[in-house]
Amino acid sequence: MSSATSTASLPSGLAVLTTFPDVLFIPEIIFGGLVWILVASTTVMVPMAQGWIMFVSVFCFVMSISLLCLYLCGVHGGSRSWVTLDAFCQGTAALFYLSAAVLEAYITYNYSNTLLYTIYKENIAAVVFAFLATLMYVIHKVYSLLRWKSS
Repeated sequence: MSSATSTASLPSGLAVLTTFPDVLFIPEIIFGGLVWILVASTTVMVPMAQGWIMFVSVFCFVMSISLLCLYLCGVHGGSRSWVTLDAFCQGTAALFYLSAAVLEAYITYNYSNTLLYTIYKENIAAVVFAFLATLMYVIHKVYSLLRWKSS
């Protein structure tokens, strides 16, 4: 795999799936989809928190799928503005997912005594996958910023 610091442009075609940090789109989509499914299938005691977590997971899932498809099709054409867009999107997603993961963990911890055990296990799984998605987005953001700086 090539490093993000060695090339200042975005890959296109199937090279997206073999280039770091762009290969992180796959785990971001998987972990984000799992968070979406788990939060949608469980009961969160605070509806406003569930709404924010659902918004973040759906927004980041759609954004990651869209960017991946655009990069696979080569729509960016090697433009530097797409490198900036990539860094901005990854930074936004990392910040959103961090807030959603912390909120989900806080709600799960505070209502752990009032939840059924199966619902509690689903919430714990959602917290774990939300933090894993956050980690993927943060790593992607750091390398996207390095790519942006060198472009």
